[in-house]
This record gives sequence, C-alpha cells and structure tokens, in this order.
Amino acid sequence: MNPEARNSNNLVFCAQDLNVYYGEFHALRDVCLDILPNEITAFIGPSGCGKTTLLRCFNRMNDLIPIARVTGSIEYMGVNLYDPGVDAVEVRRRIGMVFQKPNPFPKSIYDNVAYGPRITGMAKRKPALDEIVEISLRKAALFDEVKDRLKNSAMGLSGGQQQRLCIARAIAVNPDVLLMDEPCSALDPIATTRIEELMNELKDDYTIVIVTHNMQQAARISNKTAFFSVDVNLETDTRTGTLIEFGDTEEIFSTPKDSRTENYVTGRFG
Repeated sequence: MNPEARNSNNLVFCAQDLNVYYGEFHALRDVCLDILPNEITAFIGPSGCGKTTLLRCFNRMNDLIPIARVTGSIEYMGVNLYDPGVDAVEVRRRIGMVFQKPNPFPKSIYDNVAYGPRITGMAKRKPALDEIVEISLRKAALFDEVKDRLKNSAMGLSGGQQQRLCIARAIAVNPDVLLMDEPCSALDPIATTRIEELMNELKDDYTIVIVTHNMQQAARISNKTAFFSVDVNLETDTRTGTLIEFGDTEEIFSTPKDSRTENYVTGRFG
C-alpha cells in the first residue's frame, strides 16, 4: 500500500456503509465514521454492540476468522483496506493492536520489543536494534523501570508494566495507528492512570482508537467518541450492533443528540 496516499480530507480512516457478518449473524450494520490523525477516538456501548468487531476491521484481523465477511468500505489514508491488492500483513504493521489482557511473549523484555523489527528486517545490525528497543521502551514510559533487566523474562513484570511492554512492542515497528481493545480492563487504578497518561503522550505521534467500557475513561482521554448500541429484532430474535452517535467527546457526554446516548452515558441504560 502507498504510505503517501491520503484523501483530500486528510482522514486516517473513512468507513462507509460498513457491515460485518459472522456466518449468517449480522454483527454490525451500516457504520459510517471518519477518524482524524493524532486524536484519540473512543468506542463505547454495551456488550455485543460491535465495538471490538469494528476495531478489528481497521487492521483486518477479522480476516483471520473464516466465517467473517465485511461489506461496504474502509479507507485508510485514502487506500481501500479491503482491496485485493492490499497486503494484510503490511496493514497490521502500519496499524498496531494492543489487546484487553497483556500478552507478552514468553521471552525477555528485550526480545519482546525486538521481535517485530527483527522479522520485518527493520534492523540489520544489533546497534540499530538496540536503538529501536530503547526508543520504543522510552515512548512506552517503561525504559527507566527495566533498563537494568532487559534480558529478564517479560513474564516477571507487573500487569501494568506488561501492558506498557505490549505498547512498546506495537510501536517498535513504526506504525501510524494504535488500536486498543479495553487496554486497562485488567489493570488496577494506578496502572490504568499510567496507561491513560501514556495514551495522551502517544497521540502526538500516533492516531489512537480505543474500545472501553469505562465512561470516565472515555471522557478523560478521548477527543471523539462513538456510541454503539444493539438493535433487537423480536421477530427473528437477532441482535445487530449499530452506531448511534459519533462526535466530539465533550458533546457526546454533555449534550448528546440521541436519547439513547444520553441514557447510556448517564447510567440509565447499559
């Protein structure tokens, strides 16, 4: 894919009439939204509304599910992500992902961060690899805590440190975007605060899209918020995720346009 390709509005993502199916199950219906660079966009809504499904569409992780099918379009910097000529592996290098639970490899701290640059050939010599590892750990606000034990197992880190290590691993391959699927749900409040501070620092260099069930977190850290809900068809007993409202976070939480959004963010529903 062409890294210089951008549409006229300088959008990172542009989703139009996006639908996702798992076999016969219609998981997400007719999503249209734009994501701008160097912002944090939060996806909120009740369980089963399609937040993570949409997040996984942005780096084509749903390709790994045999029964998944995507219709409509997602453009990434002006390029159709689902064009047959687009390499899904390259997509996932440019659009990194951090998962709900920290998932460090059973390797050393150093080798966790070095893994991506090694297999992609970004660093041919050890000094270059050392530099990438240090820069990535510094960006993830972890270097000072682990600099004297880089050869130790990553499994010995605390949960919050493991999640920051996973962020360092994601940014080591120089992506443009970081997708985060409830990155703080398994962490204590102190570790959560550190990850939130880190996200605010990282958005200077990356576009961040986060799925969260924590309303206060979405309000604290995001520039834009998308609220999703579940449409229930009583005749067919089916549930489909739908985008209800998308806009500036302050407006979504203070003056939402849709009563369903207001009910959710005020705790009367969900």
